Amino acid sequence: MGCDKGFSSSYMLLKPEEVKFFDLIRILFSSNVEKRKLLVWLGSGFEMWLNLVSLNQNVARLILNFFQGKVVKPDKTSEMFVSFIGNLDKRMNLDTNIKFGDPRYYGSLSMMASKASYENTAYIQNIVNHHWKMECLGTYDFWNEYLEKPSTQAFLLRDKGNDHETIVVAFRGTEPFDAEDWCSDFDISWYELSKVGKIHGGFMKALGLQKNLGWPKDIQAQNDTDLDREQQNRPATAYYAIRDKLRELLSKNDKANFILTGHSLGGALAILFPTVLVLHEDDFLLERLEGVYTFGQPRVGDGQFGEFMTKKLREHKIKYFRFVYGNDMVPRLPYDDKDLLFKHFGTCFYFNRHYHGKIVEEEPNKNYFSPLGAVPMMMNAFCELAYQLIVHKIMLMPHD
Repeated sequence: MGCDKGFSSSYMLLKPEEVKFFDLIRILFSSNVEKRKLLVWLGSGFEMWLNLVSLNQNVARLILNFFQGKVVKPDKTSEMFVSFIGNLDKRMNLDTNIKFGDPRYYGSLSMMASKASYENTAYIQNIVNHHWKMECLGTYDFWNEYLEKPSTQAFLLRDKGNDHETIVVAFRGTEPFDAEDWCSDFDISWYELSKVGKIHGGFMKALGLQKNLGWPKDIQAQNDTDLDREQQNRPATAYYAIRDKLRELLSKNDKANFILTGHSLGGALAILFPTVLVLHEDDFLLERLEGVYTFGQPRVGDGQFGEFMTKKLREHKIKYFRFVYGNDMVPRLPYDDKDLLFKHFGTCFYFNRHYHGKIVEEEPNKNYFSPLGAVPMMMNAFCELAYQLIVHKIMLMPHD
C-alpha cells in the first residue's frame, strides 16, 4: 500500500508475474507469451471442432460428408461461426412478446446483447441488423495500458423506433480461453479513491485506466479516442473512446438515451463506466444514461464504493440491475470478507434452477466456497443436472 502520485489515496498492487499459485494461474500470468498461446490454441481448436460438427449437423453427418468430400469447413470470420459461449446457447432472436415500453424490455435486450458480445463482427452485424432489425454501430477491440495490448471488446447498437432511440453499449465478458481476460479477473489489486472507496484494479485497467495518471478527463493525443479513425499506432482505450462516441451520437437527438450491459467481466466494466463519468462530473452523459444491466457480474469495489455509487445513481435516476443465476461462481467473487473487502450493491434479481426469480439483497452463499454453503450447493448442482438430463430425454422422445 502507498500513495500513487495523487491518483489514489492508497492502493494494493498485485504483480501477476510473481504470483506462484497452481499451474493454471502460472500459465495465465506468465510473462512467457508461448505459455499463454497454448491456452489460445486449445480454445481455438475446441471452438473450431464445435463449429465443424454444428455446420455439418452432427458427428455422424460430418463423417459421412468427409467420405463424400462435402465437409462444410468453419470460417472464424463468418457470421455462421459461433464462439464457445455462443454454442452453449444458440438463440439469436429477441423475445417478440416483450416490446418497447415493457419494464422487461431493456433487461431482455441487454441479455441478448451481452450474449452476442462474445461473437465475431460478422455474426454481431448479422444478428443486430437482420434478426433484431436494429443498427450495429460498430465492434471494437480496446487497448489495455497495463497489458500493453488490446484486451477489452465491446460493440454498440442503436435501437430506434418512432417514439424512442436507445444506444446499447455491450461489453464482452471473460472468454474461457483468453488469458488476458483472466489476467484482468485475477488481478485483485485495488485503488482507493478519496471519498469514493476501493475499486478493483484489474477491471479499471481493462476499462482504460491510464498509467501514473488514473482517470484524467482528457488524455494525450497519442491515445486516440476516435472510434472511426484509422488506428495507425494502437487501438483506443475503452472508456475514453466509448464516452466520445456516445457524446457524438446523443448530441444529434435530445431525446435519445443509452444503456450499458455486459456479462461477467463485461458486467464489471458496465457498472464502472458510469463510475468514471461521476468522477469526471459528466452530467451530459449521466443524464442520458437510462440504466445498467449486468449478468453474472463479479464484485467491483468495497462497501464505501457501493454506498457512493448507490447515492450517485439515485441522484441521476439511473437504474442498476444485477442478474444472478443459481450457484454461478463469478458474482460471488472476489470474496466479501474482512481480507478482500469487496461488496455488491444495486438491485439483485436472483434466479434459482427452476428459473424462478426474486429480488434479494445478496445472492445465497455469497462467498461460494464457504463451508456452510458447500452441502446445499452440491445438492442443488446434482438436482439441476438430473433435471437437465430428464428434460433432454423428454425432448428426444417421439411425439404424435
